[in-house]
Amino acid sequence: MDWMLKDLAESVPQTRHVVVLSADGLRMGQHGGDTDTADRLAAACSGLQSLAAAVGSELPHQAGGMRVVVIEMEGGFFYLMAAGSGAYLAVLADDGVDAGLMGQSMRDLIIRLGDHITSPPRSDGQER
Repeated sequence: MDWMLKDLAESVPQTRHVVVLSADGLRMGQHGGDTDTADRLAAACSGLQSLAAAVGSELPHQAGGMRVVVIEMEGGFFYLMAAGSGAYLAVLADDGVDAGLMGQSMRDLIIRLGDHITSPPRSDGQER
């Protein structure tokens, strides 16, 4: 999977980190940066997707979970996109990234990865 994450990073200029994570914040794959950074991003994403779901529940007829969260910060952007059952794709990019290209590239990658990034529910700390 890591080579596909590398392909996303190289096809979208200004991409800094790409991380695939489970809903409970465990890193499943990464490109760019070190493992500690990827683990911190994955853990933060778990909380962020939970917050997005809580906000989404206030919408009328809320039928599903969070699809995408974009945060613009001084110096860059953060993208978090649902990537299957219990899995998410996160990208940290520098200021100047093409937002449209990033969104499309993330959607394309999720389609390419398909079931490989679905994280099954855990029971007693074990995968089913």
